[in-house]
Order: sequence, then structure tokens, then C-alpha cells
Amino acid sequence: MAPPAERAESDVGTLFLVPTPIGNPRDITMRAQDVLASVAVVAAEDTRHARTLLTARKIQAKLVSYYDFNERSRSEQLLRTLQDGEDVAVITDAGMPLINDPGYRIVTAAISAGVPVRPLPGACAAVTALIGSGLPSHSFAYFGYLPRKSAARRALIASLTSLDVTMIFYEAPHRLEACLDDLHGVLGDRAAALARNLTKHDEEYLRGPVSALRAELRDRGDVRGEYTILVEGTAKEEIGENDALAALLARALLKQGLQPRAIREVVKEVTELSRNRVYEHVQLARETTPLGPPSGRL
Repeated sequence: MAPPAERAESDVGTLFLVPTPIGNPRDITMRAQDVLASVAVVAAEDTRHARTLLTARKIQAKLVSYYDFNERSRSEQLLRTLQDGEDVAVITDAGMPLINDPGYRIVTAAISAGVPVRPLPGACAAVTALIGSGLPSHSFAYFGYLPRKSAARRALIASLTSLDVTMIFYEAPHRLEACLDDLHGVLGDRAAALARNLTKHDEEYLRGPVSALRAELRDRGDVRGEYTILVEGTAKEEIGENDALAALLARALLKQGLQPRAIREVVKEVTELSRNRVYEHVQLARETTPLGPPSGRL
């Protein structure tokens, strides 16, 4: 049973979403420890990892696994526990539950069933990286991991070209260079930052244009660690309604099988952009559409 201050006035239990350290073990909060020590069940992404975390703090808890492949069935079980009046905490291996980690199913199920949901504040790699990046932090968008294959990755990146906010991604070290190549190829040489091993003893930030970050990684050779990528958005004055419309039209017409020359003519007539600007939009659409470019010549 959670401490009285944490209990909701209800016959059902409370679902607590508890963040855990992303690197430095001292970053767990006192409140998080109190909740983990008092709930009936702790649902953990990896019970072995969770046991190490709890044992170090002399916390005894009933642990159950809660990860991608059992999230649906386990959510049903946890909901029954909550409806029986017992409290449940959800934790992941590192950071905030639901942020690229399991937890969404049990949260939506609890809300639908009228079960109180209480998220605790704490460690989150995306936000930690953002405020240390040197990029604008007043407005941002988080996208998690980009697709593994280059064509799909470039297509997604292309859909973000007009965003005027700092963009945040996670990436595995063995795909990091390829990801930066695609970011550079689609977005251009924007200001960016790489945050590595946040809160650990070897925490590191690399800041500069994407081309400089690519060069630095190549000089290092073996890329290791946990990385967060941050890329500046497009300046508002550079975003035009006609450019956004041109990009949308080019992709839509390409998917319909129109020849690039015909697409160019339609886009130019509708948007009244310069021929060179239209060419750039159609070329980018051909490179990034998941269906691949149709036959024909630009």
C-alpha cells in the first residue's frame, strides 16, 4: 500500500509510473524509492535489472515482468490487481516509462477503468540531452528511434523538413553514422548535437553542424555508448506555405505513379514556386518516398 500522501481516495489501487536512473544510480528520487517500497507489485521491463536496483536500496518488492512481448496480457493482470484495491508501479530499465519503453497499454487501460494514474518526475534522456545541447529548448519534438532501413529513415526525415522545433532522436551506436548521413542528406548541414552516456562518468556532448559530427565519429572509428541526437529545426522565416504544399504534392503525385516531369509542372502551377525550387522538392520526394521513384527522367 502506497504512503497515505500518495493514495487516491478510491476503492481501487493507484498506478504509479516511476522513472529510474539513466546512468548515475544516485539520480533516483526519494519519492520514487518510497513508492517502490510500498506498492503491492512492481512491473519491470527486466526483473533482473530491477532486482539489482531495488536490492541496492534495501527495497523488497514483488516483481513481475512487463515488456514489449507480454505487455498486452500483463496489462490485463495488472489492471485486475489495481481493481482489487492494490497499488502497482511500472518501471523500465532506465528513464521514464512510456518514453520509448513499455507502459502505454496499462496506462490507457487504467484510465478507461477509472483507476488513478500518477506519474512521478525524474530522469529522461531526451529532456536531459535537450537542455545541455545548446539548441533551442523552448519548443521541441521527440521521435524516438528512426527506422532501421535507410529508405524508410529518409522518408520519415523528409516529413520533418518544415518543422521549426528542435528534433530529438535516439539511435543505436552501430547505426549512428548512417543515421547522420541521412539527416545530412535530407535536412542539410544543420546545427546539431550528440549526447553520449548521459549522467555517467564518461558523459559527453558533441556539438556542431551535422557534417562535423559525422567527421568526428569517423575519426574515432569504433562508436560505442548510448546516443541521443538533436537537430535544429527550420527557421520560421525559411518555411513558406507554398514550400510545404509543394513537398506534400510531390510525394502524393509520385505515389500515384505520375512521371517526374508532369509532377514538376503540376507543383509549379499550383504553388507558383521557382522552377529550381520545384525541382528540389520533386527530387527530394523521389529520394525519400517509400514506394521508390517511378520510371522516367527529371
